[in-house]
Amino acid sequence: MAAKIALVTGADGGLGRSVTTDLLEAGFMVVGLAPKIQTSTFDHPHFTALPARLDSLAAAMSAVETTIAHFGKIDVLAHLVGGFAGGQAVAETDDATFQRMFDMNVNGAFHILRAVLPHMRKAGAGRIIAIGSRAAESPGASVGAYSASKAALVSLIRTVAIENKDAGITANVILPGTMDTPANRKAMPDADTSQWVQPASVASLIVWLAGEAGKDVTSAAIPVYGRGL
Repeated sequence: MAAKIALVTGADGGLGRSVTTDLLEAGFMVVGLAPKIQTSTFDHPHFTALPARLDSLAAAMSAVETTIAHFGKIDVLAHLVGGFAGGQAVAETDDATFQRMFDMNVNGAFHILRAVLPHMRKAGAGRIIAIGSRAAESPGASVGAYSASKAALVSLIRTVAIENKDAGITANVILPGTMDTPANRKAMPDADTSQWVQPASVASLIVWLAGEAGKDVTSAAIPVYGRGL
């Protein structure tokens, strides 16, 4: 059987490293997309670095076309790119912060989905997995822009699932609680990290959704809250 091709956005991030490693170990060929990613980021013969951003449809189209030209297909899209801003009530949140959250958490996904979906529809198969947040369904104070953007991502992914079920494409979004990444530890040095979700837990779920066992799961928003429930 020909190897499955997985395009992982944000492959060099705190979660991306776990996801990329697990997909490689599961036998996938992985194209890792990130602005400064290098081949040396992962010492594996089935890893290909794709330095790129998703800040425009043109950039996303170029990245996808590069992948298709080299591998001929994209079987799995694991979209991990996102960002966080908080600390202000909605009444105090400025336009720039609100827009930045939507640029990072929704628009990038919108661009890569528009680029990937025509190829998956033509192939008659595909798996799409995106990373949302617990805040999408359980918003808290002082994170209004972030929560709204992640809620929009959930709606976008579930709409993609409905629109493409006829083409053999599944689309799901994972809703983790706070993940135990270097960036989060730096931002919250006094937090109780024992309550945080391990990236490996989310990575293993992504591999499962991308594999044969996950073929009947679509339009799901899957909570991964860990001990912080």
